[in-house]
Amino acid sequence: MKYTSSLDGVTHEMLEGFFVDWSNPPSPETHLRLLTNSYKVIIAIDETNNQVVGFITAISDGILSAYIPLLEVLPAYKNKGVGKELVTRMLQELNDMYMIDVMCDEDLQPYYEKFGMIRSSGLIIRNYNKQSGRG
Repeated sequence: MKYTSSLDGVTHEMLEGFFVDWSNPPSPETHLRLLTNSYKVIIAIDETNNQVVGFITAISDGILSAYIPLLEVLPAYKNKGVGKELVTRMLQELNDMYMIDVMCDEDLQPYYEKFGMIRSSGLIIRNYNKQSGRG
């Protein structure tokens, strides 16, 4: 498994299969755009088939705060340490920030607690009709 923050050579064809169970998922083309526009990105590539199998993104002001909006691992690669490695590497990348926030469903909170994160409360708006990133 290769982990990298470089998107050099990554094509939308390498991003098939993500956003499982999303009602209105981004296309692979939109997925590549969101990776490109992120403050930080780390991807996991299975070098045997040149497929991106996991990714994590961060958005930030570059000074005090960062937010991790997306962590995804393809279903066939879950429970193999890919997500753990992506989170660990991203937290190292963001280590100089005052605050690093993740908003996730309650059932995922224990996963992030393993990385030293603490539960907090927050508020969200979700426009599911815009979930695909188009329009």
